[in-house]
Parts: sequence; structure tokens; C-alpha cells
Amino acid sequence: MALTSTMIRFQIKVSDVDRGLYETLELRVAKHPSESEPFFFMRIIAYVLNFQEGIEFSGGIGSPDDPSVFIKDLTGQMLTWIDIGNPSGKRLHKAGKVAKNVRVYTYRDPKILLDELSHEEVYKKEAIGLYSLPPKFMNSLVETLMKDNQWEFLQNEGELSITVNDKIFSTELTQHRIYTKGTTKGTASFWFVSLVKRG
Repeated sequence: MALTSTMIRFQIKVSDVDRGLYETLELRVAKHPSESEPFFFMRIIAYVLNFQEGIEFSGGIGSPDDPSVFIKDLTGQMLTWIDIGNPSGKRLHKAGKVAKNVRVYTYRDPKILLDELSHEEVYKKEAIGLYSLPPKFMNSLVETLMKDNQWEFLQNEGELSITVNDKIFSTELTQHRIYTKGTTKGTASFWFVSLVKRG
């Protein structure tokens, strides 16, 4: 018997000072039983951080070939491919061919993904935006999960704060970039820089 997803509701008051975005979002998101809470919450956070016209959730675990979140224009062109966790280099290679922008949001050690990317051929890997949130932050936040959730979501100068039932969860959103260092026999080598996201 197939496992069925649970619909989780979110009302999120967004104050994204870095992007000048102030909205109240009403979301109904399907959570599959095999989907971990940190993965699920990171999907929600990535959606809010990238909210704009054309943004959508995919079918989640039920649609493994699709990005977790994506943005398309009115013609159906994929503008932004957003993955969660530590996607494979093969998957990101495909993403780079399909979308103009590729972003990854992880709640795991980003060095794992960076090390993997350094040994794999990935289309436009230096253009991939990799962002991480600390596991401690995510583990605390997921304890608040209910079928109906109300968040106050604030991003200001790279600091992220989510208020749930008057309890504030704060952390820094860290961006990791891959820069081309040089070439050897036509093969680019890469080095990695981590910085706190400032808008």
C-alpha cells in the first residue's frame, strides 16, 4: 500500500529587508512520510528566500527528477533550479543545462558537497549558489512542526530569524561560492570560499 503525503499549512509573514520584500504567504505543502523534517523545513525556507512570481514547489520526493523548488517565466522557461540537501554532481550538471540559475540550500556540512563537486564535471559549477544553515538551528526549528504553522520570517543583512509561537530562532545564512582558480591542460581547478550572506 502506497504511503500518502500529509498536507501541512503555513501562514508566513515575510519581512525580507535584504530584498525589500514584505508579504504574507499562505502555503499548503505536501510532506511525504519518507521526507525528513529538516529537509521539509529547508524546502519551506528556500521557497521564502526566493519568493517571486513564478515560484513553485515540485512534487517533492514523488518527483525525484525535478528540483525541490523552481522558478519559471511566463513561457515555461526554467529560470531558477533550487535543490535541497546534498544533490549529486550529475544532478547539478543537469540543472545547469536546464536553468539559468542553480541554487542549493543545505542543512548538512557544506564541505561534503564542495568536496564532491571538486572531483566531478558540473556545467557552470562556479555559478552555483550554495547556502547553508546550521544543523542545530534546523533541529530546533523542526520541533515546532504542526499541521498548521504560523511564522514571522525576517531576513536582514544575512541574518535569518523565524518566530514561532513567540519563540525566536535566529542564525546566519552562509553562502559558499566556487571560484575558478586556474586551468591545467584545459581542465579548470576550483577553490571554495564561504561568507555570510549579505543580501
